[in-house]
Amino acid sequence: MDNVRGLTLMLLLGGVGVAMLTAGAVMTVRGLRGKEEIRDELIRQKITFPAKGLPAEHGRYAGRRVENGTHARVFSEMISGNVRKATGGRSYSEISADLHASGGKDEKLAELRQTAFMGETLRASLMSAYQAWQVTSLAVGLGAMLMGTGAALVAVGTVLSAAQ
Repeated sequence: MDNVRGLTLMLLLGGVGVAMLTAGAVMTVRGLRGKEEIRDELIRQKITFPAKGLPAEHGRYAGRRVENGTHARVFSEMISGNVRKATGGRSYSEISADLHASGGKDEKLAELRQTAFMGETLRASLMSAYQAWQVTSLAVGLGAMLMGTGAALVAVGTVLSAAQ
C-alpha cells in the first residue's frame, strides 16, 4: 500500500508540476507579447515629451518618445497638469455644469470644456496603456513564479521516484 501511495504522490507532483510549467510558460509568453503590443501601439502614436518646459521631476524624459507604460503614466501626469492649469483646476464636468448654467452660449466656457475634454480623454487613454502594461508585468511575474514552482514539483517527484 505504501508503494501505491508513493507512486500516486510522484505522479501527482509530476502532473501538477508539468501543468504549472505549461501554464507559467503560456502566461509569460502572453505577458511579453502584450508588452510588445502596447509598445508598438505607443510608438505608432508618435507621442514625444517636449524637449523643454517639463516639470523638474519629469526632466529626464525631455525629448523622448512614449514607448512603455511608465512613459504613458508620466505623460498622462503632464497632460493632467496642463489641463488643470488651463482650466483653473476645474474638471470637464465642472466646466460643463458652468456652461449649462450660463445657457450654453459662453464661447470661452465652450472652448475650455473642449480643452478639458480632449485633455482628459488623452490622459485616460494613456492611463489605460499604463494599466495594461502593469497587468502584462503581473502576467510575466506570475508566469515565472508558476514555472519555478512547477519545476520544483517535477524535481521533487523525480527525486521521490528515484528513491523508490
